[in-house]
Amino acid sequence: MMTSVDTDLIRVLADPLRLRIVTLLARETLCTTHLVEETGARQTNLSNHLKVLREAGVVETEPCGRFTYYRLRPEVIEVLAGQFADLAETARATAEANVKRSCP
Repeated sequence: MMTSVDTDLIRVLADPLRLRIVTLLARETLCTTHLVEETGARQTNLSNHLKVLREAGVVETEPCGRFTYYRLRPEVIEVLAGQFADLAETARATAEANVKRSCP
């Protein structure tokens, strides 16, 4: 049973705009222009957030002429989901066993 979650990835996904981008990219591969239209964010702000997502390994890019398309890497989300599932399983087992630390 694993009891830790990738805190760096959670920090990356905790930003509301980045989470919105990830949600949009789960549905389809989009270029920056599409993402600007969908989110209403400024292009420079959006590009900075996409850079963070790319460096964290959450998205990958695909050049297409003068545009860059972004695609979500579902395996990264699956790993995080698995870590949360393990954490929930640990919490359930702890509650069932009534495990608690005694006070000094």
